[in-house]
Amino acid sequence: MRASMPVPPMTPDFNLVPPRDKKLLRRQLQAERMAMHDRHQRAMYLQEVLRVWLVGRDETAIGAYWPIKGEFDALPALYRWTEGEDVKGRHRRIGLPVIDRETRRLRFHVWYPGCPMEEDAYGIPKPKDTDPFEPQLLLVPCVGFGPKGMRLGYGGGFYDRTLATLQPRPFTVGVGYSHGFVPWLEAESHDVPLDAILTEDGVAWQRGD
Repeated sequence: MRASMPVPPMTPDFNLVPPRDKKLLRRQLQAERMAMHDRHQRAMYLQEVLRVWLVGRDETAIGAYWPIKGEFDALPALYRWTEGEDVKGRHRRIGLPVIDRETRRLRFHVWYPGCPMEEDAYGIPKPKDTDPFEPQLLLVPCVGFGPKGMRLGYGGGFYDRTLATLQPRPFTVGVGYSHGFVPWLEAESHDVPLDAILTEDGVAWQRGD
């Protein structure tokens, strides 16, 4: 499945060979993302890709994230999704993560525009005093991504630890820009593959396709 979209601008050539060292690779991909002169335009394409992709989904509870470091902001598209009509008349909700300091896993709490927020230990806004939330579908930001649903994050392991324990496990979707594709990226023992990956170009990969 690919969303029917205008063709986005080509990814700029940064003239850099992706390093095999993951720490260096993360730095490079983040620097590339921040340097994109057309990042706003790419985000608009990805907003539309996400909106179109969600039309075919049955979930009513989506876990998202507060964007940092030039990440794609999925919240506008998700808010529009909550305003849409579920065919079964169910209420649609969005949740954002809160880090559990003891387990170093993520818990999710309901988010809505204008809800009370506070910063976590990393300076990232999180919902304050809203209800706990169990996502049926989870959007995960990608620094980079590889074949078969492999994701490159920031190296903290929060999502991998969380996905390893969530039951039932939510359908997990990586979102990011197409410059982050790393063809040689392979899973390590702790990595939990994604179920799908969306970029400004459309659906880059989905399990079963």
